[in-house]
Amino acid sequence: MSGRAQLMWDEAVTGYDFGPGHPMDPVRLALTRRLVDAFGLDREVDVVAAKAAGESTLRLVHREDYIEAVKAASVDPGAADQSYGLGTMDDPAFAGMHEVSALIAGQSVAAAEAVWRGEALHAVNFAGGLHHAMPGGASGFCIYNDASLAIARLLELGAERVVYVDVDVHHGDGVQAAFWEDPRVLTISLHEHPRTLFPQTGWPEETGADSAEGSAVNVALPAGTGDAGWLRAFHAVVPELIADFRPQVLVTQHGADTHFEDPLAHLAVSLDAQRAVQVACHDLAHEYADGRWVALGGGGYAVVDVVPRSWTHLVGIAAGRAVAPEAVIPEGWRQEVFARTRQLAPARMTDGRWPVAFPGWEEGYDPADRLDQAVLAARRAVFPLRGLLA
Repeated sequence: MSGRAQLMWDEAVTGYDFGPGHPMDPVRLALTRRLVDAFGLDREVDVVAAKAAGESTLRLVHREDYIEAVKAASVDPGAADQSYGLGTMDDPAFAGMHEVSALIAGQSVAAAEAVWRGEALHAVNFAGGLHHAMPGGASGFCIYNDASLAIARLLELGAERVVYVDVDVHHGDGVQAAFWEDPRVLTISLHEHPRTLFPQTGWPEETGADSAEGSAVNVALPAGTGDAGWLRAFHAVVPELIADFRPQVLVTQHGADTHFEDPLAHLAVSLDAQRAVQVACHDLAHEYADGRWVALGGGGYAVVDVVPRSWTHLVGIAAGRAVAPEAVIPEGWRQEVFARTRQLAPARMTDGRWPVAFPGWEEGYDPADRLDQAVLAARRAVFPLRGLLA
């Protein structure tokens, strides 16, 4: 197995562009790639431009009629079929939409293949993590569900146990739906409570189909949850489930929209806590999955201050060359940010909260605390189904 990580990147992924004013601004991808380079991380990984996912691969998750609808909308965006979620306010159709969506999916599938075959220990596709797309429809800025496709490809290659951990602020509904009936895949999502955020799913009672009871885990966090609560919830649920499931591969989604500056959600997590969860995912992959780790991006709409820093940390951790939180951001990158966005860029790779402290679950819990209630609800819903103590 290669000790080097792979960074999946093709400049063409920045063509995933829903148009002016849409929150999913592709500049966040371009700026992340430039910041990775500014820290020299491109020399610490194998940068790979994989081919777009073909139709047979897309059909591992998506219905053929939906793929055809995406293709048609790509040719004539004005005629997009809204019954498939295309041409809507969230998912406007644009020329070439099928091609670039399939390209992003191809990067995640190739990342999974490289990790499974031992060509790379870790692989990162920060353009991926488009976790809302459903088998038969677009949703939440997501056309093709690259995360689900990567997992489906792992199963096709012979994987028998895959854990998917999603720490985006929004529920990983599309991935949960894709593997709802499949006990080989354990999906764990930590997200803002569905009462206060799209897609209004991800309740703790959602635990998988009868054929796969306990294979879906949802930690629905109260709005306003900050660093200590977010990390407490993660560590109270995720490591124990992974230890029990013993995955052969860990696939993680690192949407940066949990951040307190994100304009579309209501959690209050810092960059430093996001980095801490990235480190934890890396360590869990090594402890329980022989190091096999596929790491994806996701949401994140503070496109200058947050996303590039968060995902550059992710690349550094995967590469074994973690960027120190106190690291000064190179001036060249800050100048490029201003030239492209007319925004002032952050100066350091921290929000000033490193190291982030949190009380461990083993120290006890408060049944009157809203965060602890969320953790308890998730544990009580799933842990007994898996033979674990709630």
